[in-house]
Amino acid sequence: MPKNAFYAQSGGVTAVINATACGLIETARQHTDQIGKVYAGRNGIIGALTEDLIDTTQESAEAIAALRYTPAGAFGSCRFKLKDLETSRVEYERLIEVFKAHNIGYFFYNGGGDSQDTSHKISQIGEKMGYPITCVGVPKTVDNDLPITDNCPGFGSVAKYVAVSIREASFDVASMAKTSTKIFVMEVMGRHAGWIAAAGGLAAEKEGDAPHIILFPEITFDEDKFLAKVDHAVKNYGYCSIVVSEGVRNSEGKFLAETGVPDAFGHAQLGGVAPVVAGLVRGKLGYKYHWAVADYLQRSARHIASKTDVEQAYALGKAAVKLALQGKNAVMPTIIRTSNNPYQWEIGSADLADVANVEKMMPMEYISEDGFGITAACREYLQPLILGEDYPVYKNGLPQYVELKNIGVPKKLSTTYDLK
Repeated sequence: MPKNAFYAQSGGVTAVINATACGLIETARQHTDQIGKVYAGRNGIIGALTEDLIDTTQESAEAIAALRYTPAGAFGSCRFKLKDLETSRVEYERLIEVFKAHNIGYFFYNGGGDSQDTSHKISQIGEKMGYPITCVGVPKTVDNDLPITDNCPGFGSVAKYVAVSIREASFDVASMAKTSTKIFVMEVMGRHAGWIAAAGGLAAEKEGDAPHIILFPEITFDEDKFLAKVDHAVKNYGYCSIVVSEGVRNSEGKFLAETGVPDAFGHAQLGGVAPVVAGLVRGKLGYKYHWAVADYLQRSARHIASKTDVEQAYALGKAAVKLALQGKNAVMPTIIRTSNNPYQWEIGSADLADVANVEKMMPMEYISEDGFGITAACREYLQPLILGEDYPVYKNGLPQYVELKNIGVPKKLSTTYDLK
């Protein structure tokens, strides 16, 4: 009997993670001689630990196909990090118990850096605990900070949203600047890497275009230099538009927006940096301001997703299955850029050992000399990733997104797992 597969979504969801799920499930359905059923974990790896599995075979081909156009995580996601085998042996034993009970021989975990670490750990437990399982990590993160792969599914669509949003909002501010708002600050995601903030720079195609300032996590915030740049923009262009990454730090190395409360992964919980920056401008320069936090809007905006991003997300889901069927274990499919102009790419793979817990930062050559903008090299890298539109179906003026039935698989184990 063919082994079944377990697929789960992890971490912050994106506009295209379901496109990856679509590619993976559709491809698995073409190989039923090697893969039995695809079970999805309800709420990520938690679904495996609690034996809360979803039977994707209960969904029609049309419903699975519609995932390609639906944002967020269709099966639910989680922020739950497995520790090492020695520390969390009970959890790993529970995973093996569930896998055995449901004849699961393939493990696909769709997520970012912490998720790839989880994938790597699970790839090692088969041999250690006497249960062979083929484990493939599937990349996803709006932060674009996974190593080896040229870019990460989810990032291109966020980049497109940010570039479009700062351009549109800046037109608004420019029209009001004479007698009203002169400063607009848009906060975007990016704790340590400024890829998303950099994407805002794509909106500025000539001198004077917004955004006039980008604040990167990689560049230490210098209050005096920042205020001088703001004042210069207002005096020369009539207004100043700013994109700020949530992870901007001061000279002491502290986040400008740090609340002091850790998140589920133990990372510093960040508050709003946009009001901090806007308040500074008002207090020191006296300019009227507005600010906005893109937050969930930037990562869920499927209506304006990058076609390139959608295609790559789907292709990586498809590639994950093919790698597993080739017997590849502890690997992650990657995107390899083969040409910038015209933009061309292909699928490769990387060892999870080289991916787990490695964060890809913005190269300094991508940040302008004054630290407030992007270079031509950065634009050349980013531009292809936002190309193309891939609109969902609209009805009554609204995009139509699929909601799966998510029918559970009957439990087989008498024991339960208490989520702490």
